[in-house]
Amino acid sequence: MAEKATFAAGCFWGIEASFRKVKGVVNVTVGYSGGKTPNPTYEQVCTDRTGHAESVMVEYDPKLVTYDQLLEVFWSIHDPTTKNRQGPDFGSQYRSAIFYHTPEQKEKAVASKDALGRSGRYVDRKIVTEIVSAQEFYPAEEYHQRYNEKHNLRSCRVC
Repeated sequence: MAEKATFAAGCFWGIEASFRKVKGVVNVTVGYSGGKTPNPTYEQVCTDRTGHAESVMVEYDPKLVTYDQLLEVFWSIHDPTTKNRQGPDFGSQYRSAIFYHTPEQKEKAVASKDALGRSGRYVDRKIVTEIVSAQEFYPAEEYHQRYNEKHNLRSCRVC
């Protein structure tokens, strides 16, 4: 049975593409998490007023890939030291966040963040990634799902 993990790390197109490559990932849905506006649209989220982050819900088979391995992917695909910014994209909708679904996910997320902080990878920079309980996840509009595949893009740097 598939389990869920939810992450925000900048433009959701690039995050989605990265997680789709992971063996054991069953599905990735792009959407919005962590905000106050019910059923937000992309246009609303882009105003930076809904509180939502562009995020992905990853459904995975824990027999083939662990949550710890998903966390490794998450940390490797973005800069967790930049608050509300990834590359050319800025605003709270591009923040770094882990939305945990279980107490075990929370524990693993906190441990991985702490380990990364101690690793020396980000000398003199603080990891600002939020680790918060997953609330309602709102799938983004259909035209955002598998966007890079639909448009034959290798990166989301056009976000």
